[in-house]
Amino acid sequence: MQFWRPWEMMAKHEHRTTAQPLVLPTATPLHTPSHPFPPLLRPSPHHAASCSAFPLYSALMQTTPFEYRYRLPIQVLLFVLGFTAPWLFLRTLAGVPGFTTSSTWLVLASLLARQGWLSFGAATVLLLVLALLLTGLAAGLRIWGAAYIGAGVVQSASLHGETLLVDGPYRRTRNPLYLGTLLHAFGVTLLMPPSGAVFTVLLVWIFQVRLALAEETFLTQRFGQPYREFQAAVPRFLPGPAAVQAAGRSPRWPQAILGEIYFLGIFLVLAIFGWDFNAQPLRQGVLISAGLWLVLRALVPAQDQKTTAAP
Repeated sequence: MQFWRPWEMMAKHEHRTTAQPLVLPTATPLHTPSHPFPPLLRPSPHHAASCSAFPLYSALMQTTPFEYRYRLPIQVLLFVLGFTAPWLFLRTLAGVPGFTTSSTWLVLASLLARQGWLSFGAATVLLLVLALLLTGLAAGLRIWGAAYIGAGVVQSASLHGETLLVDGPYRRTRNPLYLGTLLHAFGVTLLMPPSGAVFTVLLVWIFQVRLALAEETFLTQRFGQPYREFQAAVPRFLPGPAAVQAAGRSPRWPQAILGEIYFLGIFLVLAIFGWDFNAQPLRQGVLISAGLWLVLRALVPAQDQKTTAAP
């Protein structure tokens, strides 16, 4: 499926479409004593201008090295908080509309039925199909992206960059893995309380953008003009209508499936057990998928130092 991103026009210079990977022969210095910030925090000129004009944007979008290093545990925590919604135990929120322990699935299906748009049964099926589409697309994007970038790089605590990756999904979007995580968040909110769903989608969305901006800063400093041309040709998130030519990198599917087993597991749990229309066992399936992912992570080889990091 192709998506059009109206707010980011595709550059149409023919020289930006090349069959060779964009390579910087000699890495440029990433840090100088005169600059007070480490590379991960140093904004690009365009990003710095945006931050100075909008202080709130600056505060929200400046990623710290700690956040990038522990991005996986942080994202797990966001999902755990979304599922458990501990704030619902506060007495002050008792009876407040939207602050219920019922699943978003039940709440939305009931709302659609009350409005007369669909019967309750049809609404539950429609929402499940939507969740399957979102989680399936998320799993596919993440496995596809990890197959080219390397599952070890996805899990690495550091940024890497020797050769720009222009194969697989990276021909159409610069951040297929982050896009996959966001689609997954939308899909699993069906099983969360409504307040937990809003909490998770909002914070996961912000976090993916923060991580993407940190990587853009790193790669711009690393590669300079070649990466800026890649930015102009390939959208940040939503895939563009045209793709740059592949460089010929071979995918590593077994490693990718092992590394992304959690996302694949969630899709399979919904596809197999979702038709019982009971959110509780599905939540247990989420826990099992997460546990399996933690075990299989140990089987993923170490990161390939010659690819760019884009978890």
